[in-house]
Amino acid sequence: MGAQVQPWDAAGAERAVAVLKAVADPARYRLLWALSGAELPVSALAELLGAHVAATSQHLAKLRAAGLVDSRREGTRIFYRAAEGPDVRGLLEAALLVGQAAAGKGDEAAVAGELAAAKARVGRALAPKRVPEHRPKHA
Repeated sequence: MGAQVQPWDAAGAERAVAVLKAVADPARYRLLWALSGAELPVSALAELLGAHVAATSQHLAKLRAAGLVDSRREGTRIFYRAAEGPDVRGLLEAALLVGQAAAGKGDEAAVAGELAAAKARVGRALAPKRVPEHRPKHA
């Protein structure tokens, strides 16, 4: 008769909130959008934002703490990219669609369909990463 209530996953909700907090800042959202399509050095990301390298590095540290970006060092430069596991671009696109729907913009049926697809992608993005079980080799 009524809608089925989904079981509550407290640990999953905490992870989701941490991710949402990380992208809730316009500068971090923009950084993540850029990194979902390219690997870039901090200096290029700072230029993109029109911000100092130190401020950009702080934003990147928050995104890294949320598991959304990875980094690598090459000499004195640090390069960032979207993390391998989560569907970062799907998360960002879902946020755009939810924003459009909340603002009442766009064709309702099209937005609803896109939201359903984005919801599936975001579910995969927020799912805990599976770590392969370590099995010792027998000699």
